[in-house]
Amino acid sequence: MPTLGSFSSFVNQLTKNLKYPLPGESAHRIMQASSKLRLTFKPNTRTRKSAVLILFYPHKGEIYFPLILRPAYDGVHSGQVAFPGGRYEPSDEDLIRTALREAQEEIGLRLNDVKIIGILTELFIPASNFYVLPVIAHMPYRPDFYPDPREVEDIFEIKIEEISDINIIGSSDIQIRGEQVHAPHYMVQGYKIWGATAMMISELLTVINTPDPDPKS
Repeated sequence: MPTLGSFSSFVNQLTKNLKYPLPGESAHRIMQASSKLRLTFKPNTRTRKSAVLILFYPHKGEIYFPLILRPAYDGVHSGQVAFPGGRYEPSDEDLIRTALREAQEEIGLRLNDVKIIGILTELFIPASNFYVLPVIAHMPYRPDFYPDPREVEDIFEIKIEEISDINIIGSSDIQIRGEQVHAPHYMVQGYKIWGATAMMISELLTVINTPDPDPKS
């Protein structure tokens, strides 16, 4: 784990690690739910693109990133904890722009000081028929958050140290569209983080903890 006392060294090391081959599916499988839908439903002509933003920032000597709680609604992601993000729009020049725009809309993120570090592996979500691209960025200070109440019920600021604790990993049975699935989860601040968000976090932590093959570079 990078030294938490140095945000710049954390960002530099993560930037470097993201240039190596990503662990992708092998890291995703660690937190993947045992859903029949995932086994049978594959990408098709109606599959849409989306992106989320994983934003790191320093605060009181620690490294944080924000997660959001989706409001309860009639949809597959109702009440779930997630990264800010959403679907690609034709006006977006690319998926990185999608991630930034959605974070601006959902949590009121001001983009002036946001710097892109890289991306993780694109992930297919059968329940909503989306491909989602995790985009990683950083900024040098804790942002002010202005959540859109239509899309965000709450914002959680998560410490890297907190999400890296193996003692918060558990599993439980969850109902998804009438199907009971067994899902690994991270238990953070009283909420279960599971599904695609947990799979992205699993890959993120794998990348962060990858030993540097060339520490002198």
